[in-house]
Amino acid sequence: YIRRSRERFWGSSAEVTAQDRADARDTLFTVLSTLVRVTAPLLPFVSDEIHLGLHPEADGTSSVHLEDWPDAASLPADHGLVAAMDEVRDVCSAGSALREDHRLRARLPLRSLTVAGRHLDGLEPLAALVRDEVNVKDVVFTDDVESVGSFQLRPNARVLGPRLGKDVQSVIRAAKAGEWTAGGDGTVTVAGHELGADEFDLTLEARDGAAAAPLHDSSAVVELDVEVTPELAAEGLARDAVRMIQQARKDAGLDVTDRIETRLALPAEMADAVDAHRDWVAEQVLAVSLEVTASDGEPTAAVAVAG
Repeated sequence: YIRRSRERFWGSSAEVTAQDRADARDTLFTVLSTLVRVTAPLLPFVSDEIHLGLHPEADGTSSVHLEDWPDAASLPADHGLVAAMDEVRDVCSAGSALREDHRLRARLPLRSLTVAGRHLDGLEPLAALVRDEVNVKDVVFTDDVESVGSFQLRPNARVLGPRLGKDVQSVIRAAKAGEWTAGGDGTVTVAGHELGADEFDLTLEARDGAAAAPLHDSSAVVELDVEVTPELAAEGLARDAVRMIQQARKDAGLDVTDRIETRLALPAEMADAVDAHRDWVAEQVLAVSLEVTASDGEPTAAVAVAG
């Protein structure tokens, strides 16, 4: 939550209003103050340290160990949002795993991520979150599951045997051939027999050869567009430069709000990428000046407080 909300806490974007910033900090306060009361018996000193930091007005006289245990019923809850966020986390995990499988580093932007499933209405309002987490330009939701995967029916022979006898083999053969239909009540019909929900497993599998993977509950398939265009590659290099400058800021002990002057010595391809995204790089690192030179050596970044 803290990592995802940094922009809201600092409010450097024009899109972040004072109210949004206050809401984000109020939520963080509630999360931390509740969490430390739960962790206090297990982490007594760390929990108390955080508690005291949250309550400076107590001037060190308060203690988390004197607080009441949190009452879940007194806290606001949105179970639909929680369920949607769980799905978003699954989608992002699948997308990140596909990146690793294809050796595509996290800072390299990709064109799109497609999520194919039957019940995705709760995810669509959270598309921007998925886009940022997986680092893609576009997130596409579709109910056309067959475009990226297929459902595989696996009858439970042990359960079906006593009921169907020798017909079990014909049911298994038909299921493997994809000759079955799903009913609206959770049943399937295969080889002329209706199977109950406890008599089969229905899993969603990605099509062969695709950069795709099913979610763990088989509710959807995630497909990643793994083509890296020259434009995407250049943007990825610019992001690498931002990471390098941020590390230089940290190593120099600068405050996160310090405006800086920056000098970069980079390989030619990376230098060209930074030049192409100069304004964006400067905005990300709070640079008032950005000097870029091509170099055959290792990339280096030098920063100094603007003055």
